[in-house]
Amino acid sequence: MSSPEIASLSWGQMKVKGCSTTYKDCKVWPGGSRTWDWRETGTNHSPGVQPADLEEVVKKGVKTMVIGRGMSEALQVPPSTVEYLKKNGVDVLVLQTEKAVAEYNALAAQGVKVGGVFHSTC
Repeated sequence: MSSPEIASLSWGQMKVKGCSTTYKDCKVWPGGSRTWDWRETGTNHSPGVQPADLEEVVKKGVKTMVIGRGMSEALQVPPSTVEYLKKNGVDVLVLQTEKAVAEYNALAAQGVKVGGVFHSTC
């Protein structure tokens, strides 16, 4: 299964190719996507993305994880989260969301087993 292309991104809205849902924040992996609901793990801008936010995507067998920190990069990514990915053998890219989406789509187009979590506002 290939990672789905992120078809569009604007402030507060993301569309994934092949999915009718418009997301505010989303998780993507080879073969699927869903809303990234921060309330599930108690995530906030600080301390930011937790390993629990990424576990579901890691379990899909991704080799690379792209984390979009928001349009103004308000969402933090603590070192413990990066370490969690490295311990699981997953390469990680942490970028401003527009750059993250471009990088994710480029990797997906190359057939890389890439996953991502993306914050589409601040």
